[in-house]
Amino acid sequence: LPAGGAGAMALSLGEGGGGGGGGGGGSSRLRRQLESGGFAAGEYVKQLSQQSDGDRDLQEHRQRIQALSEETAQSLKRNVYQNYRQFIETAREISYLESEMYQLSHILTEQKGIMEAVTQALLLQADRDDPALCARRAAAAAADPFLPLPAKEAAAGEEGRQRTLTTLLEKVEGCRDLLPESPGKFLVYNGDLVEYDADHMAQIQRVHAFLMNDCLLVATALPSRRGAYRYDALYPLDGLAVVNVKDNPPMKDMFKLLMFPESRIFQAENAKIKKEWLEVLEETKRSRALSEKRRLEQEALPRPAPAPPASTNPFDGEDDGDEEDEQGEEPSAEEEEEIVDLSLEWIQELPEDLDVCIAQRDFEGAVDLLDKLNEYLGDKPASQPVKELRARVEERVRQLTDVLVFELSPDRSLRGGPRATRRAVSQLIRLGQSTKACELFLRNRAAAVHTAIRQLRIEGATLLYIHKLCHVFFTSLLETAREFETDFAGNNGCYSAFVVWARSSMRMFVDAFSKQVFDSKESLSTAAECVKVAKEHCKQLSEIGLDLTFIIHALLVKDIKGALQSYKDIIIEATKHRNSEEMWRKMNLMTPEALGKLREEMRSCGVGNFDQYTGDDCWVNLSYTVVAFTKQTMAFLEEALKLYFPELHMVLLESLVEIILVAVQHVDYSLRCEQDPEKKAFIRQNASFLYETVLPVVEKRFEEGVGKPAKQLQDLRNASRLMRVNPESTTSVV
Repeated sequence: LPAGGAGAMALSLGEGGGGGGGGGGGSSRLRRQLESGGFAAGEYVKQLSQQSDGDRDLQEHRQRIQALSEETAQSLKRNVYQNYRQFIETAREISYLESEMYQLSHILTEQKGIMEAVTQALLLQADRDDPALCARRAAAAAADPFLPLPAKEAAAGEEGRQRTLTTLLEKVEGCRDLLPESPGKFLVYNGDLVEYDADHMAQIQRVHAFLMNDCLLVATALPSRRGAYRYDALYPLDGLAVVNVKDNPPMKDMFKLLMFPESRIFQAENAKIKKEWLEVLEETKRSRALSEKRRLEQEALPRPAPAPPASTNPFDGEDDGDEEDEQGEEPSAEEEEEIVDLSLEWIQELPEDLDVCIAQRDFEGAVDLLDKLNEYLGDKPASQPVKELRARVEERVRQLTDVLVFELSPDRSLRGGPRATRRAVSQLIRLGQSTKACELFLRNRAAAVHTAIRQLRIEGATLLYIHKLCHVFFTSLLETAREFETDFAGNNGCYSAFVVWARSSMRMFVDAFSKQVFDSKESLSTAAECVKVAKEHCKQLSEIGLDLTFIIHALLVKDIKGALQSYKDIIIEATKHRNSEEMWRKMNLMTPEALGKLREEMRSCGVGNFDQYTGDDCWVNLSYTVVAFTKQTMAFLEEALKLYFPELHMVLLESLVEIILVAVQHVDYSLRCEQDPEKKAFIRQNASFLYETVLPVVEKRFEEGVGKPAKQLQDLRNASRLMRVNPESTTSVV
């Protein structure tokens, strides 16, 4: 829709419009009206409001405009999808056409080379047959320098080639020692090029390249001397691969030279010079390989041995026959050497097909092509054409690896969970990059877990937040472990990396946990519930054989120790404060309901014989201080046992001993200092309750929670100055 129409539709969605024709005709008229060039949204709404009969008409008009908007959106989506499919098909056809054009260009270049070779061979044959004609052609070549290249080469011979090479050595500094003069070396082609960075496509420098029949020399220009160069690099043609770089404006007229393990990109002056470089490089490499093959064949030919002197040994003939057989087998072995057929259509199109697969993100197809090539070349000899093909393919493998690495980088979207990474991980493993795949997968999952924890809202209730935190973290950890088992089932060496990653992730979880639970000074009961929730979630990992309970214990032990000691100090201070105000009076709970509630509290603390300490009505024959101490101590013990693990044994035991000593010492001190016989008897009754009821309950509950008796608590009870009360006498033995 035009801009005016879009504005009208947006406005109409808020206020609607009046009546108009219904059905398809009304929609068509409405569409034409909105698409008109002179459409004014304000006037349209004003007119619509004046013509409408009520709210119902406006609602109907709004629905029509809404339907028209949805129809337009669907139409746009269909058009975009169709255009995208056509674009993909066109790109694929262009790629196929470009591949065919390159093949046609190589065929024409080969035909041209064959024709020139045939022409040169005919001229050389004619020179041998007619020496006079050879002399006349040499004189004509000297008089006319614009003769065709084959004629000039035939006329000038080795002397002209050597002269050209000598001139080259004079122009380039530093290459005389690296490029010794030899009778068979001559200059084939040379020209100026611009070098670009292979990764960032930034211009580096201007160079001058000299192509010889067996190597390529790259030199940089000397700014102080015109026409002079400095040696930069020398590459033998045997290990050099030439790759055409597709034009991508403004980067055009480029080609790439692959020399394991590096590569360099050069830009020619125009498309014609680039084409000449590609053709002459391929032709020179082909000629070099052909001449090398001929040389090896010549060296492999058996040399005639001198005739041995006549011998009268009757067995010499058999030995000679065996030697002749062995000599005759060697050429046949050379002739029967396996030749790798690289003329298959799928091999010729392999580099371009890999580029298309990478561009279309068809990673599986790219790896399938590589596996097919490796299977085909598995038992084949590593000839020069095979090396060149592998060099071209290795560049695509590096590009594919870079794309897969980017797919697993934390910068990408972390949605979809661990399964979203399976595609890239599996292809990296197939490429032999298991270690890198493992590292990137775990780094991706660490970023996902960290993001999920950061996105959690900190609720007012700590326990609610801890439930959410544990659910998010341990669910992510469990899913990651299961996906890791699926992806790296055959790579046992990667499991140690996963354990290290799980430990670091657990440390991140404990940091968030401790910050919310311990740093905010929550009560011991809240901290105990939170730790209990974390332990229960941690046990879920045992489903896959992973036990991280000891790690969470080791990471939380410092904070739990601090919480226990802090709460111990609070109990001791409260007990001392009550002791300072102690009047040694019986408790009057006033109502039977309050007495019943206290009985239930004592029963929950483990004190089953509390009824013997209750009196008539609502009286309790114990001090308020002793009763409060009992409830607070047992509550501390219950919460501490929820936090307990072996590393906290001594901390918990020492805290209990300190708390009990405060009450025991206060009772002993009061018993020694009190002079009133009634109060003294009451103090003995409270002391008996502490020694004979409370301390055994503490010992029993500690042993049940820990699994072994506490010798320190037994020693504390036995070493105390236990009161032996004689009910018939007012005296007591202390």
